[in-house]
Amino acid sequence: MKLRTIFLVAGFTLASGCSDYLDVNTNPNAPQVVSANLYLAPMIHWMVTAPQFDGRFVGHYTQEWLSTSTNLSPASTWGRMGYDPGSDNGAEAWRDVYWSLGQNLIDMNNKAQAEERWDLLGVGLVLKAWGWQALTDLHGEIIIKEAIDQSRTAFDYDSEQFAYEEIARLLDSAIVLLQKGDGAVDPVYLARGDKMYNGNRTKWMKLAYGMKALSLSHFTNKSTYDPAAVIAAVDKSFAGNDDDALLAYPGLSTDLADFNFWGRTRNNITLYRQTKFILGLMDGTQFPGVDDPRKSRMLAISPDLTYRGLDPNVLGFGALTTAQQPNNFFGFPASGGTGVPGRYLFDDKAKIPVITYAQLQFIKAEAALRMGDQATALAAYTNGITAHFDFVNRRNRDNNQSPTQISAGELATYLSSAEIVPAVLTLSHIMSQKYIAQWGWAHTEIWMDMRRFHYTDLDPVSGIEVFRGFAPPTNIYGDNGGKVVQRMRPRFNSEYVWNTAALDVIGGRALDYQTKPLWIIQP
Repeated sequence: MKLRTIFLVAGFTLASGCSDYLDVNTNPNAPQVVSANLYLAPMIHWMVTAPQFDGRFVGHYTQEWLSTSTNLSPASTWGRMGYDPGSDNGAEAWRDVYWSLGQNLIDMNNKAQAEERWDLLGVGLVLKAWGWQALTDLHGEIIIKEAIDQSRTAFDYDSEQFAYEEIARLLDSAIVLLQKGDGAVDPVYLARGDKMYNGNRTKWMKLAYGMKALSLSHFTNKSTYDPAAVIAAVDKSFAGNDDDALLAYPGLSTDLADFNFWGRTRNNITLYRQTKFILGLMDGTQFPGVDDPRKSRMLAISPDLTYRGLDPNVLGFGALTTAQQPNNFFGFPASGGTGVPGRYLFDDKAKIPVITYAQLQFIKAEAALRMGDQATALAAYTNGITAHFDFVNRRNRDNNQSPTQISAGELATYLSSAEIVPAVLTLSHIMSQKYIAQWGWAHTEIWMDMRRFHYTDLDPVSGIEVFRGFAPPTNIYGDNGGKVVQRMRPRFNSEYVWNTAALDVIGGRALDYQTKPLWIIQP
């Protein structure tokens, strides 16, 4: 009996000890419940930064830049409108929407709703809408209805049309919530995690309207395109550059995430160089006699003091001598630029946008032109150029970057040219200026614009290419079958490894899947 008692006592003690030991969700040194606002800052970071990760590759499709890497990729794959098989390159947004935001965003929104923090919930819905917009514009069909369902191991894809409907619903709901001042709405509470607008829900509401305008602007090839609705959304959005949705990178810690993705410290674009296409829009090639003052503040000169761009049909620098090879975007030959101020967006502390006032003005200009309203189109177009000149100056002040400020006189001279501000404004003028304003940061929207115009469409008024001087590479990636690229393939290490049955339903394992046109650009 005594021995049995000892065993029973030991058993109870062991059971109690195991229970305590295995209770890994109790930590006396850390909070067990995270307040809703603390979820926000990392998600805003990825909202801005993820598109830059993917921009390394999308930027090859749109000829923003070309890599000179000696391993040939991405120039030999993405530069030919292809991809890297068996790699997650070009799928950072996929990872961040489903994982970095994923359950965290659901938890934040649920807590915000339960606590009646309508401002935070409104911001959360903006983030949700951004994620679906970013993914569907890159990949086409995406997973929405079954996303973040922890009971599933396979996930069916939803149509692009459903994605656009969901984006519209989320933004409309966000706008309603961001106007509410009751419940537990608190700018100080929101500001703790809001590293973009510091708790200003009015600016978040303007951003929601801007995102709505951008989404609606993609319908130009469909009968449902409503230019008046686009203009109405733009007019309720940003009033000037002070409203731009920008993320600042402090660059103060040893964590690389504290630095701008395009900064020299992170070394993500050191081997990249500008293309002939972007240079041609700014050096007088496509707009004869006009040397764009932004050129010397955005692009890089060669050591021999001549501006040059790379050709997508030539790997690396081709036959250019060392003196003729364009400097890197930090302004140095080869891999120089470490530890000194950069240039434009290419600085450790440069602010990177989600959407800008200039970008929205060009969206408005296109909508007005399609309505036949030349006066409104011209005003928005001119506002867009003026705003982008100011944007360039502001970015070159973010960390005392090396380029000089563009003067008012330089802007006035530029706008006085009939090549830039013509008597009859055309889509070619608007889209060329929008490309310049988006170059270096709005990679997916540039690509959407190009796909809407089938890359090489002619302007219906002037007969000039909408994207002046753009030509797809002559040696298009082999699996494309001679067709231009239309979408990114889904993320390899989630979809092609674990979700192949769902991929087969949408044809995602076809060798030329990347050439399948998006729903949004079709009639």
